[in-house]
Amino acid sequence: MGETSTKPYLIRALHEWCTDNGYTPYITVQVDEHTMVPVAHVRDGQITLNVGTLATNRLVLGNEFIEFQARFSGVTENVYVPVGAVSAIYARETGAGMGFEVQPYEPPEAGAQGTTANAAAPEEGPDANAAPEGDGGGNDDDEPKRPRLTIVK
Repeated sequence: MGETSTKPYLIRALHEWCTDNGYTPYITVQVDEHTMVPVAHVRDGQITLNVGTLATNRLVLGNEFIEFQARFSGVTENVYVPVGAVSAIYARETGAGMGFEVQPYEPPEAGAQGTTANAAAPEEGPDANAAPEGDGGGNDDDEPKRPRLTIVK
């Protein structure tokens, strides 16, 4: 087995940095058949997710997958994202963060859990705010800053 990727470690470190500084950590994910997200909130093949502790339940920032529960338009959804599909993590308030190359999905070794189907059909209709609710208030008039990202290979 080769060396493990630095990507999940950098995601965890930046999540902790955001949390320690009172910022809201957001991740941007390239959506494909291996990501389990509410499809009504996907825009141009991507979704931006609030992964802050107030917006998520049972958050696991693993080496292979990021998984949690969050509320989208009042409906609790299970979110399951391969780490390789994450293209950025950044602080919503400042845009400071890091960008990543999106890696093609590689199935886990034999013995790992199989693919997971969507548990609930997402609510239909447009929603301007693709990030989960529950980050301390419903007032989202202040647009997030544009991410300032460093590409890591």
